[in-house]
Amino acid sequence: MQGSRPQTPDMRIISWPRRLMVQTIIVVALLALPHPAAADPGASTNSWPLAGSIRVIRDFDPPELRWGKGHRGVDLAARIGDPVLAAAGGSVTFAGPVAGRGVVVVSHGATRTTYEPVSTLVAVGTDVSPGTMIGRLTGGSHCRAEPCLHWGLRRGDTYLDPLGLAPRATGQVRLVGQAERAVAQQAAAERAAAAYAAADTATVAMATMSGFVGPTGDHGFSPPVPGGITSAFGMRLHPVRHVWKLHDGTDFGARCGTPIRAPYAGRVASAYFNAGYGNRLLLDHGQVNGRQVVTGYNHATHYVVGVGEAVGQGQVIGYVGSTGYSTGCHLHLMVWLDGGLTNPMVWW
Repeated sequence: MQGSRPQTPDMRIISWPRRLMVQTIIVVALLALPHPAAADPGASTNSWPLAGSIRVIRDFDPPELRWGKGHRGVDLAARIGDPVLAAAGGSVTFAGPVAGRGVVVVSHGATRTTYEPVSTLVAVGTDVSPGTMIGRLTGGSHCRAEPCLHWGLRRGDTYLDPLGLAPRATGQVRLVGQAERAVAQQAAAERAAAAYAAADTATVAMATMSGFVGPTGDHGFSPPVPGGITSAFGMRLHPVRHVWKLHDGTDFGARCGTPIRAPYAGRVASAYFNAGYGNRLLLDHGQVNGRQVVTGYNHATHYVVGVGEAVGQGQVIGYVGSTGYSTGCHLHLMVWLDGGLTNPMVWW
């Protein structure tokens, strides 16, 4: 046609099938673009877990090492009987006693808040909004001078500062991209490794050289490692699987690399890896005071005795670690009497 301009490829009329294909590609490309980080949960909609004026008795002070001493939440001054409120919207995933204290856990998606000690007024599965009453403060808190509410915040196994959820602290808690999270995790791992190397080398060396064998109990058994009890035998909220179940042994807070010593003469019955118990070893001690006794050792880095080998009391059988379902270095000790699982401290 006279006066018409020659068509170039980008000016041609696109047929309907091709137009649909182009539109689809554009939509997919838009969906692939990174989205802004969402609040976790939004601080503007949050509330304090207590009504009235707020006074912080003790701040968040996480340990350098995950299993070390620290303060994994904040303590807020309160009176026994005060209402305890959900700090953010979510769903109740746990409500019941833990180690003799009432605990409520509210999931907010990527994070979850914890409240203790409380008498619970909500059931698992209940949806709550910021400010919803979930219980009342009870006695039994770890605050000695006055009653308090211990308020915690976690993302996975990582403890966060719950004050970041407070209405006055906008934007301190947020979701991050996978790349940023990987960098942060690597940096945290490097700091933990450095702290462990500085703090633990001398302790492990001393325990190895000293040939530690503690005093024997009523049945002649000696402690397998130095260190205090960090978790007793009995029902508890599992720290990794987050389910209410029996803690089938006694945990001793020994450092990684600490020698594990046979508490009594016996023979290695089995040694293997278990997904939950990690590196595991069982010692058969035969008849002791009229009872058939078997002891079990879990989460070790490795063992230095083999199946069928006879061991003497105080002999090193392995080294404390954190393998399997474990949140930090410790020894998980188990005892069977006449084939029945028993609280180790009853025998010791």
